[in-house]
Amino acid sequence: MEEKHRANAAEVFRHIRGNIPTLPLCFFGFAVVAAIVHGIACLHAGFADFINLRIGAGFRYVLAKVTDLFPFSVAETVLMALPLLIGLFIYAALRRSGREFRRLLATVLSILALFYGLFVFTIGCGYRGSTLDSRLSLPIGEVSAAELNETAVWLREEIHALIPEIPFREKGASVMPYGYEEMNRKLLEAYDTVCGQYDFIQKMHTRVKPVTLSEGMTYMHLTGVYTYMTGEANINRAFPDYTIPFTAAHELAHQRGIARENEANFVAFLVCMASEDAYIRYSGYVYMLTYTVNALYSADAEAYRTLCEGYDPALAYELIAYNDFYSKYENNPVGQISSSINNAYLQSQGTAGTRSYGMVVDLTVAYYQSTKAGN
Repeated sequence: MEEKHRANAAEVFRHIRGNIPTLPLCFFGFAVVAAIVHGIACLHAGFADFINLRIGAGFRYVLAKVTDLFPFSVAETVLMALPLLIGLFIYAALRRSGREFRRLLATVLSILALFYGLFVFTIGCGYRGSTLDSRLSLPIGEVSAAELNETAVWLREEIHALIPEIPFREKGASVMPYGYEEMNRKLLEAYDTVCGQYDFIQKMHTRVKPVTLSEGMTYMHLTGVYTYMTGEANINRAFPDYTIPFTAAHELAHQRGIARENEANFVAFLVCMASEDAYIRYSGYVYMLTYTVNALYSADAEAYRTLCEGYDPALAYELIAYNDFYSKYENNPVGQISSSINNAYLQSQGTAGTRSYGMVVDLTVAYYQSTKAGN
C-alpha cells in the first residue's frame, strides 16, 4: 500500500513537472513560503518586525538598486506596455492547446505568485509589525482641541520663520528652487541623519522617479506610489511644488520598510525637519499643517478660524493656489474609483483605510508635546 502511495505521488510530481516549467514552479514555491510567513506575521508583531527589518530589507535593497540603474520608472514602463503584453498573451494562448497552453497559463500565474511573494517580503509584513509610536516611545492618546491648536500654532510659526528664504510667485504658490536630482540628494542627506537616530529605518541611497503620466495620477488622486514589485519610489510631478519634497520623502519611507500610511507620513515629516535645506523643511511643515488644521476644524471651528487669520499672506496664497489646483481634479469618477480601491487595499492590511493618512496628526501632536516637555 505504501509503495502504491509513493508511486502515485511520483506520478503526480511528474505530471506537475510536465505542465509547469522549472522557474514558474519555483515562483509557486516562493509564494507558498510567503503565505506561511505572512500568516505568522499577522499573528505575531515580533516575527513581522524580524521579517521586515532583516529579510525584507534585503529584498527592498536589491529591487531598488537594480531599478535605480534606469533613470525612468520601470513600473510605469511596464504599466504602459501592459496592453501589448496582454495582447501577446492572448495571441500566444490562441496558438497553443493542450500541454503547451497549460504551460503558458502556469507561467503567467506564476508571475502573479511571484508578485505576491515579493509583496509579503518587501512591505506586507511591515503592516503587521510594531507601531511607530511604540518604536519612538511617543504616548499616543486622546488628542484635545487645545493640543491640536497648540501644535498647529507651532507648525504655522515654523513656516513663518522659513518664508523669507522661500521663492514665491506673485501672490501665488512657492517655487522649488532646484530640480529633482538636487532635491533627491538633499532628501538622502536628511535620511542619513534620521537613519542614524532610528535604526529601524533602512539606510540606502536611491533616486525618486518622477512619473511621465502624472496627469493621469492626478485624476486618480495619487501624489506618489511605491511599487514594491520594482522597489521604486514614484512621484507625481504635476502637483504644486511644495508637495513634492514631502511626497518624495513619504515614498522613500515606504521603500525603507515603513508600510503604514500615517507612519510613512510622519517619517517623511521627520526627514523634512532634519534637512538643512529651507524648502524641504518648508514642504514638511506646510504638509503637516494642512493635516493638523483639518483635524482642528473638526474639533474646534472657532480656533481653526483664528489660526487661519494669523497666516502670513505668502502661506495663505500657497494654500489658495493648492485648492485652486486640486479643485479641477477633486470630483471625477476615476478619482473616486481609485480612492475606493486604495481604501479597500489599506483596510485589507489591517489599517483604517485612507483615513489612516490623517492619523499622522496623532503622531505629530505626541511628538510636539514630548519635545515641548523635554525643553
